[in-house]
Amino acid sequence: MNAPPRQPDRPNDRRDGRKGPGRRPAQSAQAAREEAERAPGLPARLAAAAILSDVVAKAHSLDECFSPQAVPSRLGGLEPRDVALVRSIVTAALRRLGTIRKALAQRLEKGLPKPVAHLEWTLIAAAAQILFLDVPDHAAVDLAVRATRLEAKAAPFAGLVNAVLRNVARGRDEILAESDPLRDDTPGWLAARWIRAYGEGGARAIAAANRAEPTLDLTVWSDAEGWAQRLGGLVLPTGSVRLLTHAPVSELEGYAEGAWQVQDAAAALPARLLGAKPGMRIADFCAAPGGKAAQLATLGTSVTAIDRSAERLKRLAANFERLKLSAEMVVADAATLRAQAFDAVLVDAPCLSTGTIRRHPDVAWIKRSSDLPKLAEIQARMLDRAVELTRPGGAIVYCTCSLEPEEGEAQIAALLRRNSEVARSRISPDEIGGLADAITPEGEMRALPFHLPADDPRAAGLDGFFAARLIRR
Repeated sequence: MNAPPRQPDRPNDRRDGRKGPGRRPAQSAQAAREEAERAPGLPARLAAAAILSDVVAKAHSLDECFSPQAVPSRLGGLEPRDVALVRSIVTAALRRLGTIRKALAQRLEKGLPKPVAHLEWTLIAAAAQILFLDVPDHAAVDLAVRATRLEAKAAPFAGLVNAVLRNVARGRDEILAESDPLRDDTPGWLAARWIRAYGEGGARAIAAANRAEPTLDLTVWSDAEGWAQRLGGLVLPTGSVRLLTHAPVSELEGYAEGAWQVQDAAAALPARLLGAKPGMRIADFCAAPGGKAAQLATLGTSVTAIDRSAERLKRLAANFERLKLSAEMVVADAATLRAQAFDAVLVDAPCLSTGTIRRHPDVAWIKRSSDLPKLAEIQARMLDRAVELTRPGGAIVYCTCSLEPEEGEAQIAALLRRNSEVARSRISPDEIGGLADAITPEGEMRALPFHLPADDPRAAGLDGFFAARLIRR
């Protein structure tokens, strides 16, 4: 028998949640929230949106947000797999934040209403899933709508969220085709700086490299070829082992035994430039978390690891315990350190860290050009102190993970102008795995994110790094 035709809505039908013919009694606001929060995957999406706000609007670092000591913590009650999902969403959103914001703006002609401007983070988290993650479109849209309905002021705009995100999904191909790495996904002040320093082509290559997923590089203490075979990786020209795995690091063979440490291929180069030998006394300024200090310790040197943060030195101590290494650890400001002269000093100076954006995409959005003068002053003070604490004939290696010339080439040029007791010691390509493109005319190392190309984009690139070697006269 055919079903009766649907009757038109009667005037006394109610669509506002109150009783009407054929309507369920309305839920309380609390009951509705509890029901919505039980939706699988919703807590992870709420956490992702909150962390995006913490990073971009409040300049909290990504590592800080995912730390067990984070205040406020956005990850309470989440299972490890959900925490991993949150990190994937946030990382993808930060890496392509400009593209996402542009796509949303094109679909929000009047912008978001001021009372619910914070809905931007819900939209960004959902758009990141639609555009860049292996998440079904309908799931990303549905959970964003559910998240919107949890707040009374935002709930009336659930339909808008639904429409905008469905429009993003329909326009995915066009959005991605029109996305420009330098214009869209690089903050304007950084793009302008990189164009001045490296030219339009260099700046574009840096920006494109920053959008790629970072590699997992290991510094192994011996038998790099053997470890590459065991872990399914490859040995880079620099000697690091590069993996393409997504397995947790602590579950990889050799981790518990301390056979290797995680360290970007570029970050592994500066310590090698000191010419460390067994028995040498070497100071490592700003040593935590200890990657470079560990490299020096494995060569039989006596390492003094200096850091002004006791908490960071605790991390270094934990790393050294796993690696079965030892070092003297000193909580101090390296720029004012008093000690006997060392045979060599490594100055791993604090900086804007713009060379690590591929690995830490939050850096692009939490750092400012106004941070540079203070950092440059600290770097200069550390360099001056390093010269004073190095014996005649000893080496000083200064390095930063920054792409900004003020934190690299300009620092060394200024030091040489003001102090005749040091001279530049040129770095040769052979010392850094044959990366001739990374050697400047002055003989310093300027590794850029697009260096070390590979047929497989997942195996290409490295952190941006500057290093210079000096000799105390």
